[in-house]
Amino acid sequence: MRSRRILITGLSTYWGAHLAQALERDPEIETVIGIDRTPPKLALERTEFVQVSDAHSLIRRIVDAAEIDTIVDTRLVVDSIVTSRSRAHENNVIGTMNVLAAAGGPDSPVRKLVFKSSARYYGAEQDDPAFFTEDMRRPHAPTTPIERDICEAEANVRDFRHKNPDVTVTVLRFANALGPDLRTSWQSYLGQVAIPTILGFDPRVQFIHEEDMANCLQHAVMYDLDGTYNCAGDGVLVLSEVIGLLGKANLPILPPWGTGLATTVARRAGLPIQAEMLPQLRFGRALDNRRYKATGFVYQHTTRETILKLREQQRLEPILRGAVGSSYRYESAVEEFLRFSPSVRQANARPQLGPSNSAPRARSDDPGTPAPAPAPAVAPATTPYASLPAREILAILPSLSHDDLQVLREHEAANAARTTVLRGIDRLLADPQMSAR
Repeated sequence: MRSRRILITGLSTYWGAHLAQALERDPEIETVIGIDRTPPKLALERTEFVQVSDAHSLIRRIVDAAEIDTIVDTRLVVDSIVTSRSRAHENNVIGTMNVLAAAGGPDSPVRKLVFKSSARYYGAEQDDPAFFTEDMRRPHAPTTPIERDICEAEANVRDFRHKNPDVTVTVLRFANALGPDLRTSWQSYLGQVAIPTILGFDPRVQFIHEEDMANCLQHAVMYDLDGTYNCAGDGVLVLSEVIGLLGKANLPILPPWGTGLATTVARRAGLPIQAEMLPQLRFGRALDNRRYKATGFVYQHTTRETILKLREQQRLEPILRGAVGSSYRYESAVEEFLRFSPSVRQANARPQLGPSNSAPRARSDDPGTPAPAPAPAVAPATTPYASLPAREILAILPSLSHDDLQVLREHEAANAARTTVLRGIDRLLADPQMSAR
């Protein structure tokens, strides 16, 4: 079934918003609607945002009114760092039940459900297999509240599949994700100057880059993939290798007995080790990702490459702190004006998504509008930077000479004039050591 009218739950999450951006670029998709309790953090062109709770009656009204054929549920909280225990349970269990209730039934237009789950479903124990496959059930009972929520949410999805056999149900179990736009326990843990580990344990770890996570969801929307799939980057490392790749110090100071009590005390002192991380810090976990790759999906980052990306991010963080940040803030009145006001030229309402130039274009419904003048030629020295996003430009600024920075600043000020890029260049130009380069 070709998905054409799509509802995304959890639009304020990284993967929810980036999925919406990707789907907007597909001309065959007629409608993208996102719902959440809080507004999205990215600018969206034609995605309609509805600020609503997880009440199934409200979601069902949206589903029926918009004739939704595909629901992508990205709300699942898999990390206790995100919210409180009670709110996580309400979101994971009660919220999932409400979404499934809104999607099911003989009169529902929904024909595809994509559910974002987590590898925490499998747990982490001493007698675990080398790699978990999708056909394996959890060998031990869940030990943490988050794991119990995930298992209960997936049980509800299985019931939904049984009661709605004509609906394609895709469950994606993601490994621990890392990336500059994510806030997770592992991201905080690996961000320490010296990383504490459990004495006598060197567990296997596997990660997925945030971009691959969003791409996995898009792949599930574009193709009919009924069943459960593991999503994780190729390759497995042991924790000591990860710490070495990050250039950090390995401190095996956590006791092998009474670790929970020790980390409780450590958390009060600011150490970011959550309860659901402890089994993995002992025994590790690895996923067999071959089933999803067999559907045609290609990962852009291996586990090792994801760690190296994290190292680069951590290295540049002191330089970029205060310079990088989203300039977008959702304002309902502004969104309505940009979308519906007859005074707004739609081609100029928002920066164009994708690699296309953002120069004004003649409207197809207004033949009297003159075509835009051709863009001025870019100096050869700055041509390689012209198509780069702001984050990538900021990453290479420290490697440029003082003169190159000045040339790049003149070009940026005369063209895109991105505040974050200009601020990053100015900060380096103000450095006395830079003038000597």
